[in-house]
Amino acid sequence: MHRICYLLTDNFQVMAVATQAVFEFANKVAVEPFYTIETFSLEGGAVRSSLGMSIDTQPVQAPSLADTWIIAGVDNPLDGPPSDETLAFVRLAGTQARRTAGICTGGFTLAAAGLLEGRRATTHWVYAPALQRRFPDITVEEDRIFIVDGSIWTSAGMTAGLDLALGMVEKDLGSDLARSVARKLVMHQRRSGGQSQHSEMLDLSAKSDRIQNALEYARQHLATPLKVEDLADSVHMSPRQFTRVFTAETGQSPAKAIEGLRLEAARLMIEQSRHSLDVIARETGFRDRRHMREVFIRGFGVPPQAVRRDVRSAAR
Repeated sequence: MHRICYLLTDNFQVMAVATQAVFEFANKVAVEPFYTIETFSLEGGAVRSSLGMSIDTQPVQAPSLADTWIIAGVDNPLDGPPSDETLAFVRLAGTQARRTAGICTGGFTLAAAGLLEGRRATTHWVYAPALQRRFPDITVEEDRIFIVDGSIWTSAGMTAGLDLALGMVEKDLGSDLARSVARKLVMHQRRSGGQSQHSEMLDLSAKSDRIQNALEYARQHLATPLKVEDLADSVHMSPRQFTRVFTAETGQSPAKAIEGLRLEAARLMIEQSRHSLDVIARETGFRDRRHMREVFIRGFGVPPQAVRRDVRSAAR
């Protein structure tokens, strides 16, 4: 049996515990149960969540007894660092367990324990910049669902923890069983770690009507070359003034923003249509299929074919 152990601290996020359902249903689907699932805290007893509900826990034991340790995130990791006792335990667990994971802001605990040094990691997009500032030796990739770097797993916020847990099931028991678990949990699709955490349009929330209108114009004309002059003309601004205002409001250059919009539109077409990749590349404004592949790998860490393969596998 593979022993999955959760470590909870006060003010933990209840979504972290929801991921236990993934392992529960993996046991139901498997011919024989594969996982045991246990919940711990340093002292044992009731631990209060950020929601106010409490969960009964066991006191921690030797980390070597667990195959996987999953560290739950807390409501606000900036309120204060984990206790020295917590960090000492997590540090030991990371050296003795087969793998160690931080769900959502649980990545802050892994970082403070030194387990993310020199590694790639992710966390909830709201706190990703703070994680990078506090721990500059980590490569924080804030636009990833989850990341596996050696024996260390980290996930983005909230429901991304379910994707991380499902990724573990796939690693342990294969993709067919993982797809069956996803269907039983009524997960819309099994998201790979490379997928984006949030919408490009939401990320580009412009302050003025002019820039919002320019973004909408761009979204409706992605199949065209979309030069800066075209965007500026659509909102009656000079190219120079438009570029200055656009960058100030969105934090990105027009060219970078358009690439992001193309990338998101292409991903949605891959997930939701049966069009060929050549057609999708043309409809979303990429030069060709090869160019779209280059941008996908740069933006999502996986090629378009991998996204389509995941979608088709999840639909079986």
